[in-house]
Formats: sequence, structure tokens, C-alpha cells
Amino acid sequence: MKKMTKYLAAAAAALVSVSSLAQEGKPWIHDPSTIMECDGKYYTFGTGGGGLISEDGWNWYPGAVRPGGGAAPDALKIGDKYLVAYSSTGGGLGGGHAGRILTMWNKTLDPSSPDFAFTEPIEVASSQVDEDCDAIDAGLFMDPATGRLWVTYGTYFGFIRVVELDPLTGARVEGNEPVDIAIDCEATTIIYRNGWYYLLGTHGTCCDGVNSTYNIVVGRSRSVTGPYLDNMGRDMVAGGGKMVADGDDRQFGAGHFGRYIVDDGVEKMSFHWEADLDRSARSVLAIRPLIWENDWPVSGDLFRNGVYEISSVRRGYALELAVDFERQQIARRGWRMDPDEPIVSYPNQTLEDVVGKWPSGNVDARIGDWMNRPHQRWSITAVPEAGGYLGGQYYKICIEGTDRVLTAVEGAELSVNEGFTGAPEQLWRIEQLTDGTFRIMPKAVPGSNCQYVLTSVADSTPTLAKWNFASDNCKWNFRQLSF
Repeated sequence: MKKMTKYLAAAAAALVSVSSLAQEGKPWIHDPSTIMECDGKYYTFGTGGGGLISEDGWNWYPGAVRPGGGAAPDALKIGDKYLVAYSSTGGGLGGGHAGRILTMWNKTLDPSSPDFAFTEPIEVASSQVDEDCDAIDAGLFMDPATGRLWVTYGTYFGFIRVVELDPLTGARVEGNEPVDIAIDCEATTIIYRNGWYYLLGTHGTCCDGVNSTYNIVVGRSRSVTGPYLDNMGRDMVAGGGKMVADGDDRQFGAGHFGRYIVDDGVEKMSFHWEADLDRSARSVLAIRPLIWENDWPVSGDLFRNGVYEISSVRRGYALELAVDFERQQIARRGWRMDPDEPIVSYPNQTLEDVVGKWPSGNVDARIGDWMNRPHQRWSITAVPEAGGYLGGQYYKICIEGTDRVLTAVEGAELSVNEGFTGAPEQLWRIEQLTDGTFRIMPKAVPGSNCQYVLTSVADSTPTLAKWNFASDNCKWNFRQLSF
């Protein structure tokens, strides 16, 4: 009975625990730039100067330095230097639409480095008081297909425009004239994928806390200068745009999209919430998986604590503890029965029914057809003290109601061990991929410096192997059974 009490208490703790759905630390920011990595740390800049730094991509703190103040910066790494663009005025300040887009360079984003020094800013675009465009909200884009550099800018006060810059100097290409590409949005940026140029813009109302209706929309084009059409064929210069991200359960006002490619098939989107009810309703940094559905970008969701079936995309079989199958003692009735016989509802097999027959110590993992048996139900819980990675935190993966925890072992193999120690080999990052499936990766594998992921090498054999987005063996699905 004491053993079962321990199992039930562990299950209750797993169900009560709620994983954080926002960046940790002090992630206060408005209008964040695209996230940049520099010397092992992550950086993002915001309106008003300054920004955030993170050592792991999950815990963020003030400390980034950007001179010039102004609004809505963006950042881009070109070669071994960083280009930063920002607007010095705009947004209707002073009763007009006069604004300036400026660019400047730095060798590093680390303010403690002896090489840290921004160049003098260069004006690359501007708008007049009575112009039908407001030069604010810069978005930098380096075209991977041509090597040409562009910047988008503008707000609701007229058109969104794009103009070409020189990637060597950051200055505007001489004689290049801006092109109108959208209206009825702001905080735009362009990204490229599979021959398409995507224009991401922020639609809705800004700067009204929990009442901000900010949401991120998109159109696409075969040309960087448009036209950008949404999924219904509506031109963004006429107000079109397909939804990418809007509000969540406790967060409101998604705005200022940025894209970060982590790995082949692993992408993140950064933005801010205008208000996070769990963070004093302040404006905070947000990072979500970036999913691609029919060549359209969609915001994914952060992984949540719960009890799950974990199934391999390879064949659909479920990850399980390698123990003997225990028959459930319910007689087969078939389909013939007395029509007046009462209907009986039988319970599923429980942990108490089988746990006494499981071997003690470490047990192998395997893959089998799903039967909703106790050895197939995995309780997945965040471990806040373990830190995190870009846009996510580490999890422990246990058989529900027990302390039997999925563990990476030497030789890039897999085991289910008794007792959670918090060691790196028992911590797992769970990342949604661009196709909507997931990869499951241990923080470390004993005796190896390589990164491995949970992999199905055969119908019944899970192991650890190097990541290959092209292979379904490396991909997994989760079906939530309970919270």
C-alpha cells in the first residue's frame, strides 16, 4: 500500500504542475526585433532603446544595448557583422507622419566585448508630415535567392513600403525608389521559403494592454516587391492577409513577427504579447514554434504538462515500457446478447492492476500498438530549475503514476530508469517541427558530445540517433490523455 501511495502522489503532482507558457526571467519588451545569436547568447532589441539577453533562449533579462532610442528596431546578421535598423520618429508623433528609418552596424551584440561599438546611423528612408506613409517599424530582409538586401517600413497611417539597401554599407541603393506593398498593417517583415516571399504584418490595434487587438497576418508573392496575396487571393495592398497568430488563453495582442531557424525542420517565431495576465499584464517577449501548412506559416503551441500517448510517425506505434503484456480480466462477450440484459461499463486496466508484476530497476523501452495500458501512458512535466532552450523548457518523461523516467544512456541508447535525479540525460526538449510533428531530444547523452534525438529504428525498437528531418523515424506525435 505504501508503494501505491507513492505512485499516486507522483501522479497527482504531475497533474497539478502547470508548465509556464511564457518566457521566464524578466522578458519585458515592446516591438522586439528578430532574435539574433551572438557568441552563444541570444539578443533582441525593443522600442525605446535597449533590449533583452538570454543565455539559454528561455530565461530572458534586460541588458542588450542599442543607441538611438526610437521605435521598433530590427536586426540581421550579414557576414560577420550585425546590421540594426530602427525608426527615430514616426507613429504620428507631433501630430504628423514625419519619420526616419536608420541603419547602423556592430561587430558584436555583447556590450561587454571590447569590439562592441555601433557605427554612426545612416538614414535609408523617410516620410513627411502629410505623407501617405509613416517611416517607422523597420523590417530587414536578406534575399537568399539573390543576395539583395531590403527593408520594409510603415504603419496604419498609409502604405507599407519596401526599399533596397546595399548589403555592404547598409545604405539605400542609389536611385532605388520605395514600392507600396501593403496597407492596414504595421511592423512588417519579409521571409523567404520554397520560392515564395512572405510578407508578415501586424494587424489590429496597438498599445492598449489586454484590449489590444494586435494579430499577425501574412500574404505571399513570387517577387520581393509583390503583389502579396493571401490564401483567398486578396492583395495586401488592398487590406488582405491570412491569420498567423492572435490571442491565447492568458495573453493578448500578438505583434512584431520574427523568424529564427534552429535546425532543418525546426523553426521559431518571435513576437510580443501586448499583455500577459500572468506577467502583471505587461508587454512581454513570446516565442512559439513556426509551422508550415500548405506553404503557409502558422503559429504552433508550446508544449503543456499532461499525460500522453507518444507515437512514432514511422508507423504509428506507441512508446512503452518493455514489460509483459497483462491481460485484462474481462470475459469476451461477442455481439450476441439478451436485449434485456443491462449494459455494464468496465474500467480500463489500472496501474494498481499491473505494477506489482513489473521488474524492479532499469527497464528497456520499446514501441508497440496502442492499447491504453499503464505501461504506455507517459506523464510529461516541465522542470523549471533545469533552464531551457530557444522558446522552450526541459521536461521529464515518466510512466504515469511512477518514478520510472525515460533516460538516455551511454552508447546513445535508451532506458526507463527508476528515480528522477535531474541529470541531463533525464531532461528532454520537445520541439514542434515545421510539419506539425515533434522531435524529442535529451539534453545530453552520457559519454558523447553529439546531439541525438529519440528515433524509431524498427517497428518495436526505439533508440537515439542523429537528427534527420527527412526521416519519419525521428518524428513523434503526442495525444493528450489527461492534464
